[in-house]
Amino acid sequence: MSSTYPSSGAPIEGAVALVTGANRGLGAEFAQALLDQGAAKVYAGARNPESITDPRLTPLRLDVTDKDSIAAAAAQAQDVTIVVNNAGIAAFSSVLGEEEDLRRLLEVNLFGLIEVSRKFTPTIVANGGGAVVNMLSTASWRQSLLGAYAISKTAAWAASNAMRVELAPQGILVVGVHAGFLETDMAAAVDAEKTHPRVIADATMEGLLNDSYEVYGDDNSRTLKAQLSSPVAEVYRDFLPATVKG
Repeated sequence: MSSTYPSSGAPIEGAVALVTGANRGLGAEFAQALLDQGAAKVYAGARNPESITDPRLTPLRLDVTDKDSIAAAAAQAQDVTIVVNNAGIAAFSSVLGEEEDLRRLLEVNLFGLIEVSRKFTPTIVANGGGAVVNMLSTASWRQSLLGAYAISKTAAWAASNAMRVELAPQGILVVGVHAGFLETDMAAAVDAEKTHPRVIADATMEGLLNDSYEVYGDDNSRTLKAQLSSPVAEVYRDFLPATVKG
């Protein structure tokens, strides 16, 4: 089946959007960018909606790990046409570390993203189509010192690809957004090059307007995307013994 999504790109002006985890960091920048692009309403999803202080936003109680909370939010926000799955957590946990650490990451970064999409896509369809934006990571492609986190983001990338195929015939564009470390509280303890979250938010708006399936928000994401066809030893040269050639 071919997509019925308009080739002119996702309309933002006049749209009604939901941003999960919108109370700070990248989520707050997503909400601001949507307003700047002319969105008619932006629901700011947060576990504690009282933390949303921008009067231009519509606070919405939403815990992406709680199915009842997601269902209640979907019942309340019946006018949504764009969903930005931004809510996420990170942890310096080994893939072979505590199972509960991995489960916690998957609960938020994968199952939360899927459940929000499951509950809101019927609304988007009923409103004539729109978009789902999934905030991913360069860790979707290269698993380094954030093993458990990387698993959750790689799984979210796979989920995004599957959702894209399934939802296109219903008039929904699925956009995967990739970026490295950002200047947010989540990465405050990381000593590495970081990108301001507004850069990622603006790139995502451009991706929506241009009907892009993926957005590469910084140099790191563009470099790693280009390396996906390279030998494993090349992709992981900073982490594996130099003697490995394959």
